[in-house]
Parts: sequence; C-alpha cells; structure tokens
Amino acid sequence: MGMKLNRSSQLVLAAAASLLAASLITACSQLTQTLTVDFVYVLSAKAAGANNYGEIDVFEINSESGRMRQIPTSPFPSAGRDPVAEAVSADYANLFVVNQYDNTIVQFGIGSDGKLYPFDTVNTPGIYPMAIAVNKSNVFVVDTFEPLPLCSTADPCPGSIAVFPLAAGGSSSSAPCAATVCLSAPVVNTAVNGSYWPLTLSGASANHVIVPTGVNVLASGSYVYVTAYDSSVSPLVGYVFGFSVASGGVLAPLAGSPFAAGVQPSAIASDSTGTYVYVTDFAQGQVLGYTVASGALTPLSGSPFPAGNQPSAVVVDPTYPYAFVTNSLDGTIDAYSMSNGSLSSIGTYATGEDPVAIGIDPSTNHFLYTVNFLGNNVSAFELSTGGTLLDAQFSPYAATAEPVAAAAVPHNGTGGGIQQ
Repeated sequence: MGMKLNRSSQLVLAAAASLLAASLITACSQLTQTLTVDFVYVLSAKAAGANNYGEIDVFEINSESGRMRQIPTSPFPSAGRDPVAEAVSADYANLFVVNQYDNTIVQFGIGSDGKLYPFDTVNTPGIYPMAIAVNKSNVFVVDTFEPLPLCSTADPCPGSIAVFPLAAGGSSSSAPCAATVCLSAPVVNTAVNGSYWPLTLSGASANHVIVPTGVNVLASGSYVYVTAYDSSVSPLVGYVFGFSVASGGVLAPLAGSPFAAGVQPSAIASDSTGTYVYVTDFAQGQVLGYTVASGALTPLSGSPFPAGNQPSAVVVDPTYPYAFVTNSLDGTIDAYSMSNGSLSSIGTYATGEDPVAIGIDPSTNHFLYTVNFLGNNVSAFELSTGGTLLDAQFSPYAATAEPVAAAAVPHNGTGGGIQQ
C-alpha cells in the first residue's frame, strides 16, 4: 500500500530537494571556476637559467585577496641573455621579451594555464635593445645605439627605434605562422636606407649622444613616443621624440619633435583615450604631464607634478582617473587623481626595495603590482575606488634575483578572468 504524505511533509521534502539542487550547483560552480584572475610575467635580468639566460617568473593573482603565487614549472628561461623589457600582444596570446646582450626579441606563446612556449626569435636592427611597446598592428622596439659600425659602449652613438609589423597567424595554409600573430620583417626607413629611425637632434647638436629610456604607443596606434636624454651636455637635457605611425608601420617625426622633457626622463605612459601622456623625470623627482593634439605634446597646466626620489615607472589606470608612479630610491608608490589630466596627490605607499616597474591587472583593474629590483621581489596592492592602495595578502612575493620588468594577461585572455 502506498504512503500518502500530508502537505507539511511535502513542503519539507520540496525544501530538501531545493537545498540539494543548490548544493549541487555550488559544487559544480566550484569545479568550473578558479580564483586566478590574471597571470603576471616578471622578467629577471639575472643569468640564473639554462645557457645563462635570464628568467621569467609567472605569478597568478587571486581575485579575492590579490595574493600572487608562482604557477607550477615557473620560472621559465627568457631564451636570451640580459632580458630588460617585455610586452604582451593585444590578444593576450603572446609575450614579447627583449634580450639586450643578444640583440633579440623572443616571442612566446601563452598557454591557457599561463605557461610560456618559445615560438620565434628575431634580431633588432640596432644595438642593445632596451624598451618595447606592442599594439594590434606593430611591435616597436628601441635600441640603445643605432646600427652603425662604430657604435658601441666604448664609442656610443644616438639610439634608434624600429617597427616590426604584425600579421595575423593561424592554422590555415595561407597564414604566415602558426601563432595568433606573426612578426614581419622590420619596416625600412628610406631616409637612412635602413630598418630604423635615429633619435637625433639637429643643427649644432646633431652629433650629441641621445640615450633612450622608454617607449609608449597611444591606444589609437597613430602615434608613438620615445623618452630620451642628451648625455653630451651637463646638466642633462630630456626629450620626448614623437612619431606618427602610417600604414605598414612607417614612422614620420612629428612637427615640433623632440619635445622638452625635463632633465632625465625615465619612463612614459598614456591614458586609455590617448589624450594625456605622462613622463617621469628621474633626476628632478617629478612627473611631466602633456596633452596630445594631432600627436603634438603640450605641457599640462600645473606640470611638472611632484613625485618622490628617482621616479622610475608610471602607469595610468585604464578605467578610473588615477595614475601611479614608483620612486626607486624611496621604495614607494605615489598615487594621484586626475582631473583634466592634471595630477593631485592621493597618498604614498611603501613597496619593496628599488621598484623599477609597475602594472595594473588587465582583467579587473583592481590590483596593482611593482617589481622591486634590489628587493628581489614583487609587491601587490588592492586598488580602491578612491585611488588608495591596500597591501595584498602576504605581499611582497619572492622573485628571481634582479627583476626588471612585468607584463600581465587576463586568465583565459578574455578579461572575464574567473571562468575556466
């Protein structure tokens, strides 16, 4: 004989069934989600890897606490000696590493688990590459010396910039390579009959040794800027060399370039709209701000803005009106709010010793990290909506000795970050 349930018993069973279903959904969610929101690639110049290569530490960022920890099998060899700079492709599928002693750019494929897979190596046109910037169309690399026979550390000459166009790759038979993007041959500058644009002054200063320090390409891709200083004079004189970028990556110096940039510019960044450019002055302890109009740079009202001692790196929040500058001598970050480009101090925060690079996580724009050269570690912070910083859990994190640069990708390359 079947058992008949009263209404209260039916309700209890229904509630139990609902609870079980919710538990199953939660369990499935836990199995299909990860708290890793980004992968951060920290480049170390120390020759600790195989063949005296530098190394790349790969950290994952926890989306709840901001804690960074190295993934299994990290670090990876940089596939070259003395790596000094790196950048990721616009699709987050490739990492480009500059190895100074080898005069190379090494392209790595980025796996869904954050691991790195060497794919291609090209030589830079000049001597001793030192900075790189990447957008959807081009890779821009800055060399310490232009490629002339007499150029060397014993007999220095001006720096130069080169452009490697990117072609779409893939698995089809017509694709130039199997990676998502492929490095094409560097663009030829017909004015010098070579694959580079020299960073030189005119007139009586034409033979001065111009030392490049950084490079930035605007979000539009229409303009690229190189920070540099004239080492042939005392005191030093800083500049920003500006170029328009035509189809195919051909560069043309902008009218009014080079633009005055303090004494010893050390780093450069722009906002996500390409309206403002910021340059740190290492010697003066300042941040120079500019508005951009048809590529030309005009100093902002109130510029330069005060920073700490020996500012070394700058980043602009892509979502909120904030900028952050590392001060290498002080071991600090200065946080600024932005209003019509002008900077106002929010506060100063301690990092590890000698911060030389800075970045914001690209998935949520919620976490900020610094690479600390003398500290041999990475500091991480949580960003508040007011631009203030909170130390991430267990920060700082040990890195390979002498880290010099960092780049990051969202987990799974989408910006969503938490779905596997």
